[in-house]
Amino acid sequence: MAQAGRPVLVMGVSAVGKSTVAKGLAARLGGVYVDADDHHPEENVAAMRRGEPLTDAMRWGWLDRLAEVAQATQPFAVIACSALRRAYRDRLRERIGEFPIVYLHGDYDLLRARMEAREDHYMPVSLLDSQFALLEPPAPEERAIELSVAPSPEEVLDRAEALIAPRLQGGPEGSGQAHPRRKQ
Repeated sequence: MAQAGRPVLVMGVSAVGKSTVAKGLAARLGGVYVDADDHHPEENVAAMRRGEPLTDAMRWGWLDRLAEVAQATQPFAVIACSALRRAYRDRLRERIGEFPIVYLHGDYDLLRARMEAREDHYMPVSLLDSQFALLEPPAPEERAIELSVAPSPEEVLDRAEALIAPRLQGGPEGSGQAHPRRKQ
């Protein structure tokens, strides 16, 4: 069982499967799924619908709200959030402390095809380029679990669960001890 209140962040650009993996981890590990997109102010959603990338100024309040939700979620939140830049992840850390990260990444063409197949999602395919341009993969000291989304969603989820569970149980992977980012 995870330490009470300690969230897990599942991050990456649009269409990597953040929601799928975060929902699966929450169900398997006894956490609560939190979709960061549900906490955007309406003006942010409207900008994205128009194909306008969000500015940092537009993100700060959203990240602060997300941190509040994460802190209030018991036993712990499994958050699906792009968290593309180090500054965004640092903003969350400033408010909620350290948390494990699952960084999902994939080939541009694969993700573009996934976005084109989506229905009823406000994020247009045109914003994928800006997401890749903004992306700052987690640095080694962030101790993220890095997973390719080329395998099936079930395989990605199985691997994420196997690697994140020890960190949630407070073992060496869950301690504050530094270790290299795992690349899978």
